[in-house]
Amino acid sequence: MAEDKQNNQDNIEITPGSKEFGKMVFRLNNPVNAENVSILNYNGAELEEIQEGVYAQPAFVSDDFNLFFVVTQLIGDDWIVAFSKATIENGNEITDLSDPLPTGEGLNLLGQVSADDANNLLSYFGTLADAKRGEWRLIE
Repeated sequence: MAEDKQNNQDNIEITPGSKEFGKMVFRLNNPVNAENVSILNYNGAELEEIQEGVYAQPAFVSDDFNLFFVVTQLIGDDWIVAFSKATIENGNEITDLSDPLPTGEGLNLLGQVSADDANNLLSYFGTLADAKRGEWRLIE
């Protein structure tokens, strides 16, 4: 009986756009390195190492909202795909990245700006999960 209860807790569905989804992170199953970084490419962009052990790439760029992937060890030894809001000046100069946001929070923010782009990113994470490259986790 207790086992059934645990299985039910594991299968709780958290809906994108909800407050609970904002607490979700996408944890990678393997550390990122020069040999495997290309498996995380999104929409023709490549992750670039911006400092040792920290990778970033654009996820969504517009005139008034810019969201970048930030991939690093954020929770213990776990490699997490998080997001950061970016400030871009002069058309292509990234002058500031915010502190990392949980994956779900970044997707929720993007969903308020462009639901189609948020859904495309959600599909991207689904593809990574299906390929056993990572999984969604609820942070507390």
